[in-house]
Amino acid sequence: MNPRKKTVSKKSWPDKQMASSKDHLQRRCPRLGGTVEFSYCRCVGENGIPCWKVFDCWWDIFDVVAYFKGRLDKDTFDKIVNNRPKPKILSILELVEQTKARMNTDSSTSTEDLGANGFDTQTPKERHNR
Repeated sequence: MNPRKKTVSKKSWPDKQMASSKDHLQRRCPRLGGTVEFSYCRCVGENGIPCWKVFDCWWDIFDVVAYFKGRLDKDTFDKIVNNRPKPKILSILELVEQTKARMNTDSSTSTEDLGANGFDTQTPKERHNR
């Protein structure tokens, strides 16, 4: 046994506060694909509110609805319940539109500088000497 390594007795950990909290609970996150603690789900959403999937993910572990109803004001609770992300296709279309707009306003590379494949064919030195 390593004499420098501190051991914690099972009686002192988790303490009563931790035992009554749900923050230490873990499960696989369907959005991230890895294991996360409930503490992450509680604050990862928009503006620090819980993730919009928190009810879907944790309902089978504990009464997550009662947990948040007891800790959040009604407006914040309603935000979580009614908050759903945009459909993926809408997000993709928005990204395409943003990219088109960026390309139209980008004057750093003119179309004459693009090769047949649509890529900038100039060397960094040539671009610098423009």
